[in-house]
Amino acid sequence: MAMDSSAAMTPPGDVNREAGRDVILAVNNIEVIYDHVILVLKGVSLEVPRGGVVALLGGNGAGKTTTLKAISNLLRAERGEVTRGSIMFQGERVDRMSPNELVRRGCIQVMEGRHCFGHLTIEENLLTGAFTRRDGAAAIRQDLEKVYGYFPRLRERRKSMAGYTSGGEQQMCAIGRALMSRPTLVLLDEPSMGLAPQIVGEIFEIVKELNASEGVSFLLAEQNTNMALKYATYGYILETGRVVMDGDAEMLRANADVKEFYLGVSEGDRKSFRAVKSYRRRKRWLT
Repeated sequence: MAMDSSAAMTPPGDVNREAGRDVILAVNNIEVIYDHVILVLKGVSLEVPRGGVVALLGGNGAGKTTTLKAISNLLRAERGEVTRGSIMFQGERVDRMSPNELVRRGCIQVMEGRHCFGHLTIEENLLTGAFTRRDGAAAIRQDLEKVYGYFPRLRERRKSMAGYTSGGEQQMCAIGRALMSRPTLVLLDEPSMGLAPQIVGEIFEIVKELNASEGVSFLLAEQNTNMALKYATYGYILETGRVVMDGDAEMLRANADVKEFYLGVSEGDRKSFRAVKSYRRRKRWLT
């Protein structure tokens, strides 16, 4: 089956650089190696426009989390490193900075699996997000109230131990904690993982509101392709450490290959499992 010619895509792996475009994050042809041996990312390039929501899509093992950790400089804790290419945040190269330096500059990652401090209360968790700030207790308290405004459920549970709250509440807490650092870019890793559809929709609506009202940019790594493309304006699809397709969200949603293999919608005759395996071998994306 040929690629859908109706969707005018940027060639895989190429960054769409428009003259005068205000880009907050530019990842340029990076390679990532773990343990000095294992090549995980192979020439990944992407951009996030200022004030944009960009989706990073793909299945398990595609390289989504590794891409986010490369940007947030958390790879070294897992014996990984960026060995080629560069990462620019707000016009400054940041791939050699420490994670806390990057947070101070306004880029923070919300990890997959939420990772709240289970022995601390919700409010104590939120306040840890302001650890790098130096603008005083009054400003921090004002932002805490703003977070409670976006997440009313957290206000209700603010004195509860985070480890005893629901998965959805912990995800809200993790996002709220990131907001307490006053970020300009949030790297959001698998926010829908393990959550009920209603909670997933609620969280994505809050992401949309934060983007619209606060101007926070988001790079969203997500397996739920349908949900991600509903809220993003642009998307990149990763397979085995490479960008194999990218384009406007609406174009990706309309593309026949994306609909079949990521949205579960087949046009025409249903494909057999053997045909799917053949597709995987032929790597149609890369032709």
